Order: sequence, then structure tokens, then C-alpha cells
Amino acid sequence: MGTEKRTLIAIILSIIILVGYQFFLPTPPQKQPVTGQTKEEKKESKLQEPVKPVSVPVSKPAVSPSEEKEVRIETGLYSATLSSIGGTIKKWELKKHKDKDGLPVVLQQGQSVYQPLSIGSQNDFNLAKVNFSVSGKDIKLDENKNTGAIVFEYATSESSIKRTYTFYNDSYKVDLKDEVNGLAEYWITPGTDFGIHDRKDESAHRGPVLLKDAEKIELDANKLKETQSYQGRLRWIAQEDKYFFSAIVPVTQMDEAKAWKVQDASVIAFKGKSGINNFIVYAGPKEYDNLKKLNAGLEHIIDFGFFSIIARPLFWLMKLFYNFMGNYGWAIVLLTIVTRIPFIPLLNKSQASMKKMQDIQPKMNEIKEKYKNKKDPQKMQKEMTELYKKHKVNPLGGCLPMLLQIPVFFALYTILSVAVELRGAPFILWITDLSGPDTLFGHIPSWFPLIGGFAVGPLPIAMGITMVIQQKMTPSSADPAQQKMMMLMPIIFTFMFLNFASGLVLYWLVNNILSIVQQFHVNRKLAKEKAGN
Repeated sequence: MGTEKRTLIAIILSIIILVGYQFFLPTPPQKQPVTGQTKEEKKESKLQEPVKPVSVPVSKPAVSPSEEKEVRIETGLYSATLSSIGGTIKKWELKKHKDKDGLPVVLQQGQSVYQPLSIGSQNDFNLAKVNFSVSGKDIKLDENKNTGAIVFEYATSESSIKRTYTFYNDSYKVDLKDEVNGLAEYWITPGTDFGIHDRKDESAHRGPVLLKDAEKIELDANKLKETQSYQGRLRWIAQEDKYFFSAIVPVTQMDEAKAWKVQDASVIAFKGKSGINNFIVYAGPKEYDNLKKLNAGLEHIIDFGFFSIIARPLFWLMKLFYNFMGNYGWAIVLLTIVTRIPFIPLLNKSQASMKKMQDIQPKMNEIKEKYKNKKDPQKMQKEMTELYKKHKVNPLGGCLPMLLQIPVFFALYTILSVAVELRGAPFILWITDLSGPDTLFGHIPSWFPLIGGFAVGPLPIAMGITMVIQQKMTPSSADPAQQKMMMLMPIIFTFMFLNFASGLVLYWLVNNILSIVQQFHVNRKLAKEKAGN
């Protein structure tokens, strides 16, 4: 679990504890990744002997650089380089996505432990080391030429393979056809590095992942000590980071998928049969709508979290607002307003109840003082209940709306955390990346305890100020000691949010502003009612 998720859980728990403390004590308080086999699979694997690597005769034990032939592919979305060595992918750059230096995002560069789309035996991928013949020249696709194909071939007296790539100008997908003959085993892997751009971000899973039936299985590369085997309806295998991934989707049924570790790199691969094996290969961003259009189940690579049933429509709504406004920052503002509307009546009642609790606080203190030296809590509670009924006060009224909003907040948090659409998306003025923290004022010195290295910017500070204003306006039945403790919360939350994505801080800021406006309206309404009486 990433640092941001742990912090978020701490925030939610803090809210629940503090609100509950105030009302009930008025006087002084991963998706675990599946890294193993199922019981049935374990039983089955015990009955099977380990598969031994199959040696495929080759004409030469190694290929010199001078023998390698490269083929370059240019499309509207990416540029790629294919190598005759293994008929694999050597380079893959995304044109429409930039890194921190403004350069194209690189999903593959140079040599890896296993190159993308290496083939061969389970543990060796020996055909990745041989030199294929190439049919076709460099391809440049545009509006006038939408598709292009490259063919690689290799043959010995005992076996042969013909590999055909088909590229498209307007899609990150590649059609791949392997015509295999004479191999006792046929394994194919997306490689050990392909699809992974950011290796430092720990807020999301990074490494191998597969979709089996409807279950997405994330494998922790650090815990992948033994080979993990999967059978059944295997829909795709992939290597992923937070915003990008590469995947192999079998059009031809694959018998098995395995994941293991070699040279500190994690490997995942499909096992197929001799004959014709067709695949869809994808290497690009986690763009939900475009992945959905491929009709290959790849949209499941995006993890919307436990509250996905809420997150998906909210994500669709955010994109709708973006299409209308042309700015994801304003789309978040509008989304915050819209998601708050259903809670307005409940929040009005909650704020009114809290105000009434504040008004009857002296009478509550009288009851507590009355039973101070008497050991009769039931009778005291009875009098408290009668007091609540008389004044039509619900002590839980302030807590319930907040609890009901937690699923919405978690859903929005997930959206703002995983949406590649927010990566590098500007808002206004100094906020140029809604997926990253506000860094206008630089960073806290690294030597500072706990928060050393945290970003510092106006957005989380403004959020903290609105929390103070909100607390000052919100009625409270807490005693002075409790109120002092509550006033520490804006400071704590401000420091917590310093390293959060600007989009999430923006959501919280706007939500606080809306709460202030609503509380002002409720306070004025109650004041008029009191004056009328």
C-alpha cells in the first residue's frame, strides 16, 4: 500500500474518531495481490513434473551487432524500433506523453533481461537470441496510410517460426501472429521492462499483472520468490506502472500463464501450442475509454478501488465536464459541486442538529453535574435522551452525513490518483500538473523530521485555512479542551496534504468552501428562527 493511501486512511479514521468523540463523549478523546496458486492449482502442479527448457537448434550461438537489422515504425501515437534478433521490440516511445524533462515517455529502451515479445522455452526464451530474416522496410503511418506490416522468419531443419506485426496509425494496439512449427514448447512474454516508465512511484502497483476470468491478479516483484502458475480463462498478461503498461492479449487460447523472477527482474509469460497463435499487443497509457474500445478486457488494468461502482460513473462525469470546459481543474471543481448536491438536505439537517446541540449544552452539563457523584449512568442517559427528544436533537446527526460521504470521497480519491488524463494536466497559474503536488514554494528541507522533502505550495495552505474557517463557523458542543484539540486538525491535515496530488487537494478545498457557504446559510436561518421565537 502506497504512502498516499495509508495517509488517506489515517485521515478518514481521524475524522470518524474525532466526530464520534465529540458526540458520544461531550466531556474530555492491499488488495492483497494474489501471489500463489489456488488449492486446486497447487494439487495439479504437484502432479506435474517441472517443465524442462527445450533446446532449439540454432545456426549460430550468438548474433554480432553487425548482423542485427533494425526496422523503425512511426505512427501518430508512438515511434518504435524492432530488432531482427528474436524478432522483438527494441525501442518504444510515446509521442503524446512527456516525462518531467519534456521528452517523450519511453516504455522500452535498449536491452532488458528479456526483450518484449521474446519467445522460446519456459526458462530460456532461446529464440530471443537468434537472428531472424526480415521482410519489409521502415514504416511511416499517417492519415493517408493507416496500416503497415513487418514479417520476421527463422527456421532450422527441426523447427520454424514466422512472426507478423501489423501496426495502426491511430491505435496503440499491434496485431501479432506467430506461425510456429516443430517446437515442443512455445512461450511468449511482454518482457521484463516493457510498459514501465516510472520506477519510483510507490503509490500504485508496478510489475507483472494478469486477468484470469474476472479477477485481476497483481504480482509483487519483491515477493515473487517461487514460480506462480495460472490456468483457466486467461484474458491477458501485462507489465504495468501507475499510468502506463504493456500487455499481450491472446486471440488464440493460451493453456497456461506463469510468473517468476530472474536476475532481479520479474517475468510473466503465456504458454501456447505449435500452429498459428494470434495476439493483440498493447503498449501505451491507461486510457479507459480507448482501452474499452479495443474490446479485449484491457480496461480492467485500471483499478478504481473498492468503491468502483461509484468511481466509474464519477470518472465518466469528470471527463464529460472536461470535454465541455477543456480543463481538468475546472472539471474537478464542477464534479465536486455536483457530488455534493445530493447531500445538501442531509447536511442542512446535520448542521442544524449541531447548532441545537450547542444551544442545549448548558442543560446537558447540568444533567452531568447532577449525576456527577452518583453511580447511575442509566438514569443519566435517560434524562439525556428525554432532553434530545424535547429539543428534537439527534446526537448522531453531525456524524452520519460525513460517514455517507466517505465512499464518494474514496471514489474521487481513486479517480484523481490513477487517471492518466490528469498526468501533466494544467489548471491555472502555477498549477501545471494536477497529478503532482503543489511545489510553488519548493520543498521542506530533507533533514526535517517526518515531513522532510515534502512539497510546499499555496493550494494545501489555502485548504488548511478553509478548514479553520469551517471549524470556527461550525457549532460545537465540545468543551474548551476538545475545541483546542480540534483546532490542531487543520494544521495536521495541511501537512498531510502537502504531498498529495493537486487535483485531490483542489477537490478538498472546493468542498470546504462549499461547506462554509452552506454553514453560513444554516446559521443565518437558525438565527432568524430564534429571533422570531
